[in-house]
Parts: sequence; structure tokens; C-alpha cells
Amino acid sequence: MNYNFDKLTERRGTNSYKWDAAGSDTLPMWVADMDFETAPNIVEALQRRVAHGIFGYTKVPGSYFEAVTGWFARRHGWRFPKEWIVYTSGVVPAISAIIKAMTMTGDQVIVQGPVYNCFFSSIRNNGCEVVSNSLVRHGDTYVMDFDDLERKASSPRARLLLLCNPHNPAGRVWTREELERLGDICRRNSVTVVADEIHCEFVAPGHAYVPYGTLPPELSASAIVCNSPSKAFNIAGLQIANIICANDSTRQRIDRAININEVCDVNPFGVIALQAAYTDEGADWLRQLNAYIYGNYLFLKQYFDRHLPMFPVTRLEGTYLVWVDCAVLGRPSAAIEQHLLDNAKVWVNAGEMYGTEGRHFIRVNIACPRKRLEDGMNRIRKGLESLMAEEKC
Repeated sequence: MNYNFDKLTERRGTNSYKWDAAGSDTLPMWVADMDFETAPNIVEALQRRVAHGIFGYTKVPGSYFEAVTGWFARRHGWRFPKEWIVYTSGVVPAISAIIKAMTMTGDQVIVQGPVYNCFFSSIRNNGCEVVSNSLVRHGDTYVMDFDDLERKASSPRARLLLLCNPHNPAGRVWTREELERLGDICRRNSVTVVADEIHCEFVAPGHAYVPYGTLPPELSASAIVCNSPSKAFNIAGLQIANIICANDSTRQRIDRAININEVCDVNPFGVIALQAAYTDEGADWLRQLNAYIYGNYLFLKQYFDRHLPMFPVTRLEGTYLVWVDCAVLGRPSAAIEQHLLDNAKVWVNAGEMYGTEGRHFIRVNIACPRKRLEDGMNRIRKGLESLMAEEKC
């Protein structure tokens, strides 16, 4: 079956956080939420559940756990028993509960900036200190600074490292070699790796997602992995996610923290949607979606090369979030975001929200129909060119 990702579905007036938070004449290209309708088999499964008419507290069935383990075994070669799974309402609540379970007030949690902004709030809300093992800009991409990681991990207060794999917003899909080197440094320094792999299904041609759980046991046995179908299938509002943890005592501590944080109950529609997503039909829809999004990236890259060559585009290996270097403007990214919003009616993310490393960058969400992306590029061009004209005055 061929799926139509060119369809322009109206989202305003649906209480969409992405669209209804924007003005009526503003094109939102910010929060990581796709403008594509989810896979038809998910819609059909939800419709069957709605037809029942009763939506009480949900008992998560055995078929749910089989769907998760089967999907990762078939699709990613990662085999683990269902007992390793702890379900919860989202990856951010999961990360917060993990930090609560694994740290004490004043402990350090390492991140790799620029990185997903909710990492910072989850760390600080649990009374811990953020320590950034900043990624290093290398041509049109980023690499890890392993020497700096060695220093940061050796701190007696360092307890966790939050790994973003694939990385948001840098667009990296980490190689097995990189993950093993990171894992070895953390193992030797008794730092637990917590891998946020929510974007794992979005990988560009020539790259391969490596689940942290497939690393050698001496590296992966103590790690904690968080994943969800929410990004891949555009079902974030259904609130479902999983924590995969091999260590029994660690898993018990996390389960207790999830209950303390009151995020132990899940949405009945999330349970249904995950089981529909993690099927052959879901995989076929996802394959076509990935091809479409990569086409969007090529379109954006060619547009910038032709019209805005002074704004380098970071190579996109994974996710649907493009990281654009605006250093030529000499302005903080928050000011660039506001200018684009006010003068070009397009909403992108300021890079500063991902850490100080993003102060001159913007993040652009390209998970939308091509026609909408072209409109967005024209608006961004208008806004950036007007800023360039101001610089020359």
C-alpha cells in the first residue's frame, strides 16, 4: 500500500499545541510533532476501541509486551525479555523518574550539549547539577569529545549520563564504535548510561541506529534505555513509553520512582496504538515515511545551498529536526527566532534552549508535507535575508 504524505491536514482548531499556540497566519516549524496523519492501521485499531464506549483504568496485557519485544528483535536485532520492560506515560516522565531513582541531591548528571531541552529541567527538578560534555562541531556534523567525557565522568559526584541516540538536535546517529567508547568511559567511572532513543526509527540512508542494549553485556547490562512509538507514529498525545532495564535492582528502584511520581498508569489508547504500530503494517508505513522525510531534508539542503549558502545546514543522519548555523548574523538565536516569528510568520526553535552550545543555531522541523515545507523555506529566507540586510546597514 502506498501512503500519501503530501496530504495537507488542517490542524488548527484541534487544540494542537504546535498549531493552536501559533498565530493564525504563522507557520509552525518548531516542536517535534509531525503534520502527517498516523498509520491507517493505528487509526482503525483506535476506532475499534472507541466503539466499545467504556474507557476505564487499563490493565496492560501480555500482547503489549510481546509487541515491544517482537518489534525490537525483528527491526533492530535487539532481543530482551519482557520482564525488562517498565511502561510509563512518556519518555520525559521516564527520565525524571530514573534520575530520582538513581541520584541524590547534589549529584551530577552529564549531558552532551546542544541537547534536548527537557534533559535540563528533569535534572534540575530532581536537585542535581547539569554537566555538559559538549559535542564538537566537525565540518557539517558533530562528534563526541571523549577526552572531556573522561574528565567529567571521573568526578566523584557524576552518577548518570543522558545519551540522546539519535541525537536531538545535532542529527547524529551514533555508531557502534562511538557508543562502545562512551560506554567504556562510563563503566570505568561507575556512571550509568540512560539512553533516550525516542527518535530511533528516523534514520537517513547510509546510517544505522544501534540500540544501546545491543552493546557488549559489560557495557549494556547496567544501562537504562527509554523508547516510545510516539515520535515515529505521531501519537505523542496518547502518552505511552517504555523503560528497558536489564538489572533487577535498578529496575525495582525505577519502578518505585515511577510510582512516587504518579506516572505508573497509562492511557488505554496508547496501549492499543503501540500494538498496532509495532506490526508489519506499521513498519511499511514507517519505511515510506522515512523516505519522504529524507526527501524533505534534501529539499531543504538544496534550498539553503541555493538561496542561503551563508547559513550552513548540519548533516541530518537521524530525526526530522534540522540544525542550522546562523552565526553569520552575530545574534543570539532567541532574537533570530523572534524576528522570524514577527517578520516572516514562521516559528522555529531557538538553539539556546538546547544549551549554550546552540546560541547561534535554529532548529527546523521538516516533518510536514512538501508544499508546507516549501512555504516554510520561503518564509525563513525572507526573515534571514531581512536580518542580513540589517547587518549591512
